[in-house]
Amino acid sequence: MNPIAPSVSEAADTAMVVNCVAYRTDGTRSGDISIDAISDVLKEPDTFVWVGLHEPDESLLLKLQDEFDLHDLAIEDAQSAHQRTKIEAYGDSLFIVVQTAQLVNGNLAFGETHIFLGPRYLVTVRHGASLSYSPARRTCEHAPELLALGPSYGLYGVLDFVVDNLLPIVRDFREELQELEQDIFAATFNRSTVRRLYDMQRDLMTLRLAVAPMQDVISQLVRLHPQLIPEDLRAYFRDIYDHVFRVNESISAMREMLTAAINVNLSLVTFGQNEVMKKLAGWAAMLAAPTLITSWYGMNFTHMPELSRPWAYPLIIVIVIGVVGGIYTGLRRAKWL
Repeated sequence: MNPIAPSVSEAADTAMVVNCVAYRTDGTRSGDISIDAISDVLKEPDTFVWVGLHEPDESLLLKLQDEFDLHDLAIEDAQSAHQRTKIEAYGDSLFIVVQTAQLVNGNLAFGETHIFLGPRYLVTVRHGASLSYSPARRTCEHAPELLALGPSYGLYGVLDFVVDNLLPIVRDFREELQELEQDIFAATFNRSTVRRLYDMQRDLMTLRLAVAPMQDVISQLVRLHPQLIPEDLRAYFRDIYDHVFRVNESISAMREMLTAAINVNLSLVTFGQNEVMKKLAGWAAMLAAPTLITSWYGMNFTHMPELSRPWAYPLIIVIVIGVVGGIYTGLRRAKWL
């Protein structure tokens, strides 16, 4: 089958249509086609189509609906980029929503991928922060014996690509936490350290909310929908499930470590403040002793025994030094100073 040249309307959608490729049932690539030609290609019995879109507009989604006979509710969900992770069956097709994550300039950004899977088509719709699935497509094309099992192998490639991109994010968080440990145990309080720990915990919470529901989605693909997921591919989806489980466990462990780090940091800050207060209280006690003794001489009494003795003034100085020295020694032994 020769590739069909894109139409004028398709050329206008180039930015939104990343790929539109026809494959033979033996797993080999037939060629690029236009969106308008999909229905004609599907009339041939030994073909299926894989379409990749990036933030398409309503008109393009409606065109895809006509070409693949997609369900109205699935198209309505795909038009909105704020869907929860889920899997829904519409007749002999599936509509899957997965959350994606990507580090952009050191900040964690989230996106979504909406997937339509049918017996003879696979459509991926990317929204927000998400890498292109071209590497996943190339990987699938390098295994034509598996791609011959149908578009469900392409679904495996996309989901595996999404999950594998989560592992470096968790690893980066772990490395950053190790770098922050020196600041956590520093003697001085650093407000930016606590702020960064809180931001990391917030990002991991959001990441966990995106990853945890994927376990249920993958589990359904492993156990259900035999008309779309061949038995030969279920082991591959079980492998994705193991990866998702590992990512979810890593995120949970990281959140516990971050909670412990925040608590340790606050405890150390509180301990340091207590140490400062103890020292201030100790010095205040040493200043209070001579202040109390010498304040007696500020009283206007006519008869004071010490006034008539020449050695009284040096004696008072010795007594003050002795009292202050005794307080200082006691505080040193108590480790207040």
